[in-house]
Amino acid sequence: MSEPSEHPIFARVYDSLIAGSEKAGLAEMRRSLLAAARGKTLEIGAGTGYNLPHYPDAVTELVLAEPDPHMAARLRERLTAEHPAAASAEVISAPAEDLPFDDGSFDTVVSTLVFCTVSDPERAIVEARRVLVEGGRLLFLEHVRAESPRLAWWQDRLERPWGWFAGACHPNRPTDQTLADAGMWIEQLDRELFPKAPRIVRPMIKGVAVRPGGRG
Repeated sequence: MSEPSEHPIFARVYDSLIAGSEKAGLAEMRRSLLAAARGKTLEIGAGTGYNLPHYPDAVTELVLAEPDPHMAARLRERLTAEHPAAASAEVISAPAEDLPFDDGSFDTVVSTLVFCTVSDPERAIVEARRVLVEGGRLLFLEHVRAESPRLAWWQDRLERPWGWFAGACHPNRPTDQTLADAGMWIEQLDRELFPKAPRIVRPMIKGVAVRPGGRG
């Protein structure tokens, strides 16, 4: 597997770029999603730590996986400053496609604005499924390929320049379908709009996917 990409400039400006969206409703989306987190929880692609204040007391242990060292440095600073509700929390360097945990290690996995940037989204979702206990839940908030053919066409056309600007983000990934194809049971899926964001990344999904029983 290739080494995770580093984006030092994007990491430096990320908080400023997303601040308007957070105030316009993205923070509330995070809060409502993470209210369902329970037990031992893994967040993949934790970025600079925008989810930290939204984890509930029901999270007993929090592991924050972030492969980009520039994002991880900011994440550690925020973790020190904000102290999430979990009894213990730590940051590790690990890509979503290759998680260093045994099968069935976590009750909850969290993914917010992650599957658009990973190098192999299918593998990342399979890994999330693997590390969940049977019946464990993946809580996701992701921008996705548009249902509108016209907007999807623009997402395809602008994929490469958008990725150069936005830290290797792919605006046209059908993450909702990828979740189902990876063997997750979609328990809840809501269609949302990314507040105060460019149109090509506005279509979003928010919901819960469950690892079914049985091996794998």
